[in-house]
Amino acid sequence: MTALQRWTLAAVCAATAVLMLDIAVVNTALSTIAVDLDTDLHGLQWVVDAYTLALATVVLSAGSLADRLGRRKLFIGGLALFTVSSVACAAAPTIEVLIGARAVQGIGAAVMFAVSLALLAQAFPGAQERAKALAAYGATIGASFAVGPLVGGALTTGLGWRWVFLINVPIGVACLAVAVTRVRESRDPRARKLDVPGQITLTGGLFLLVFALLRGNEEGWGSPMIVGLLAGAVVLLVASVIGELQSLKPMVPMGLFRSPAFAGAQVAGLVAAG
Repeated sequence: MTALQRWTLAAVCAATAVLMLDIAVVNTALSTIAVDLDTDLHGLQWVVDAYTLALATVVLSAGSLADRLGRRKLFIGGLALFTVSSVACAAAPTIEVLIGARAVQGIGAAVMFAVSLALLAQAFPGAQERAKALAAYGATIGASFAVGPLVGGALTTGLGWRWVFLINVPIGVACLAVAVTRVRESRDPRARKLDVPGQITLTGGLFLLVFALLRGNEEGWGSPMIVGLLAGAVVLLVASVIGELQSLKPMVPMGLFRSPAFAGAQVAGLVAAG
């Protein structure tokens, strides 16, 4: 493994670790946040949901943009946005400001996550070395979820809930320094033109679907709100698929799903996320 490869792997894994940690560590600080910012359960739910919704709905669009504009460039932009919004979360004087900062943080996380695998694929062209890099990447994700509650609890108890977000800042700055100086730029030479209608319908459909899944247990799966959200998600996602099938330059070529390897990877990812 060359020095450039090691730096790329370190930057991608560290950035992925903090964005995954922010899914888990915040849960341990919610009770303290509720007291400090004088909020109720509804406000606390949005502290979690704003991040999750932004991450889930923006990630595919970010990947499409990165293929055209440059993966390193988008990675640096997403990392900078995530780091700055982490400062905003830590400094939030009200629950409304915290929720807004969490949504911006989720967008930055989505951009980082969308390009991370592409950066590793560029840095590790050989099959054997790429497999090792992906194994390290997967282990990073698993470890982040495993230690997240412990890290969140220790920071909240020892330093206060704002440190759950401040801990991202030195890691983010270090990753930015590595990305700017040690990570090579890459683009897809056959990148497709930006499909605006497809982006709108896909993003809207994913937003409604994820929101319904987040609130289904609380509202009741048969409630008008959840049924309406799921129906809207189906309409928008079906419209997105139809548009992709009719487009000469689709954002996601539907023919990819005829590949057992590609379709199996998507099913495995869905099962793991669930």
